[in-house]
Amino acid sequence: MSDQTKTTPDQIVVVTPSAVTELKRLIAAENEPGLFVRIGVSSGGCSGMTYSMAFDNNPSEMDREFDFDGLKVRVDLKALMYLAGTTVDFKSGMLGGGFAFNNPNAKRSCGCGSSFTC
Repeated sequence: MSDQTKTTPDQIVVVTPSAVTELKRLIAAENEPGLFVRIGVSSGGCSGMTYSMAFDNNPSEMDREFDFDGLKVRVDLKALMYLAGTTVDFKSGMLGGGFAFNNPNAKRSCGCGSSFTC
């Protein structure tokens, strides 16, 4: 296990090397300087809370920033209450590929893995 996949006090949200590679590829395709990845949660979905992940270029004072091999990831402090210890991974494949959230705080998740209950 690399240092990037271990949760440390400085890295509350973890992005695996495969997810870092894919996110860097997607950001490069946007061709917009200063983009970072914003990870968050919102209410909704079949289990109560929904994960969100988007490119952004507007940092907030309420963000915590993480760096994964040069990839900047920001999470709002309110979202960290729900995302502490979460790992974001990426798997390629025709069936079931894409980004996945492994959240140890989730008591229940929906079948597609995009929403959860704490």
